[in-house]
Amino acid sequence: MNQIKIGRFIAECRKKANLTQVELSEKLGITDKAISKWERGISLPDTSIMLELCDILSISVNELLSGEKIDMENNNQKNEQLLLDMAKELEKKNKIIWTSMWGIMIVSMTALFSGIFVARFLIPEGVWQLITILALCVVFLIPCFYALKLEVSVGAYKCKNCGHEIVPTYTQALNAMHMGTTRYLKCPKCNKRTWCKKVLKK
Repeated sequence: MNQIKIGRFIAECRKKANLTQVELSEKLGITDKAISKWERGISLPDTSIMLELCDILSISVNELLSGEKIDMENNNQKNEQLLLDMAKELEKKNKIIWTSMWGIMIVSMTALFSGIFVARFLIPEGVWQLITILALCVVFLIPCFYALKLEVSVGAYKCKNCGHEIVPTYTQALNAMHMGTTRYLKCPKCNKRTWCKKVLKK
């Protein structure tokens, strides 16, 4: 989706409806700054207000997300292209999140082992050395919890038994035994616990 194109289209439709940014924002119950961001292509309207926005501007959601008026003949083709674009965008975001998750894990593990090495050889044996190592382990857990949150937010876990794709809650994933990104989860479809491998596509 082209945010700049969508923004220009929103501005054009708003002007055709004889509305200022302030008037449109009042109708939608949001700030005029949000409207300004849409029209400058900085952000997109939230899905919760898209239908209301389209109703006010007398356009369809498909036209809004395409950033142009669509005649009925090209409607199906535009729908297919729009779905493809949205799928590609979701896949791209998932890959960025996935890469970020591994980056956080690698950096935090490197920092942990480096810290333990320094504590082991530069701090004399005793209470302070133990406190330092324990503190490093506690600090290491913080990015681990965040990395797990990122892991759970993308894709799904595929059941080894029936192939069903499971999207667990953060708590379920946290409590599940794991080997890397493969987790021992209960499948809601076959009702069996298996080692479920992470897949990026839902």
